[in-house]
Amino acid sequence: MDRATFACSTAFFRDYNSSSQGAFCLPGGHVDFIEKVESFTYSDFFRDYLIPNHPCIFSAKFTEDWGSRRNWVTWDGKPNFDHLLQKFGEAVVPVANCDVKEYNSNPKEQLPFKEYVKYWKEYIKNDYRSSRGCLYLKDWHLSRAFPEQDVYTTPVYFSSDWLNEYWDAIAVDDYRFVYMGPKGSWTPFHADVFRSYSWSANICGRKKWLLYPAGQEEYLKDRHGNLPFDVTAPSLQDRSVYPRYNQSQPPVEIVQEAGEIVFIPSGWHHQVYNLEDTISINHNWVNGCNVAIMWCFLQDELAAVQREINEWKDPMDDWHLQCQLIMKSCTGIDYKEFYNFLKVIAENRISVLENGLDDEALAKNTPKAAISTLGMLHAVFDLKRTVKVLTSLSANEDFKKLDLTSLSPPPEVLLHHLKAAIDTALL
Repeated sequence: MDRATFACSTAFFRDYNSSSQGAFCLPGGHVDFIEKVESFTYSDFFRDYLIPNHPCIFSAKFTEDWGSRRNWVTWDGKPNFDHLLQKFGEAVVPVANCDVKEYNSNPKEQLPFKEYVKYWKEYIKNDYRSSRGCLYLKDWHLSRAFPEQDVYTTPVYFSSDWLNEYWDAIAVDDYRFVYMGPKGSWTPFHADVFRSYSWSANICGRKKWLLYPAGQEEYLKDRHGNLPFDVTAPSLQDRSVYPRYNQSQPPVEIVQEAGEIVFIPSGWHHQVYNLEDTISINHNWVNGCNVAIMWCFLQDELAAVQREINEWKDPMDDWHLQCQLIMKSCTGIDYKEFYNFLKVIAENRISVLENGLDDEALAKNTPKAAISTLGMLHAVFDLKRTVKVLTSLSANEDFKKLDLTSLSPPPEVLLHHLKAAIDTALL
């Protein structure tokens, strides 16, 4: 991050509220196409797309040196099933049935990868029909299962990735996925986990995206407050069921070609179709620009849980704890883990600011090396955003009702340390 971008981001977030990003509108539905690698910097992306929460498309030049683009694709642009079976045939993968709706999503099963490829080949041979339905391999943690494989390198633009930095640190999970599916497979209407950013790179094939800026989803809810499963369904035209649909804007439509990367802004709902046999790589990620959106989402989720079990508030001694447990089961995180998430992110940046990195550490693909690559001003920016959200969390009444004795250091001590580190770095 250069000084001009640091100044720009500081000015933007000085008077920031989460709706200022979420309400961003695209003039005429236009989405910028980034053509040249050599003329597009990290600061360009940070200033023009991350801060304003604006989608964009990166050309295939940004992925042309990836191992997956060389090895996973045949000469005519189709999935290289032979290579994929050789490398991953015995893996067990999650597969969704696109033809079945279950609790507003598609039911999943675990299949051996070689069985899924056999199905896929037969599906193509039978003119994209099968008694088993349209099966879509989704949310496969391939990088975690096969770290030695030469698949891809995360572009620098997406390297400030707090979600994967944290989950790698605790060795529990990650938010790096591979998707593989035949023509006609699709993902229903949704927003990404924690209202995170996402980036999605097509290794082969084509996708159609229907994007709705944050806030537009409110007009798409039915009279019970539920979002649609399929945003293209004719039933949305029924005003007795979807009373505000006519107030919604048309979606931003993107057709993503092979090799291209789509950047999906934080909190934008979307629906995605595979127009051809398609393989893609996707990351969900949070950083200093959208961590406040994540925090707002968690507060909204807790409020929804509290409303749902409000009748038990008086008779249940540990009602507040139960609300946290239910929220974690639904979203994957609770308030105390969110504190630990912020702590890990902050401590990594303090370590780099105070100690720097030696050449050996810089050569390794670690979060601290990524922080150093992005520059010391970026570390300061991250700390400032962490302080802002941590201050809000510490003052939150639901957070204060929890047993916080297990948190180390206590929130007030961590805040003091962060503010001191920022002051020292800016001297």
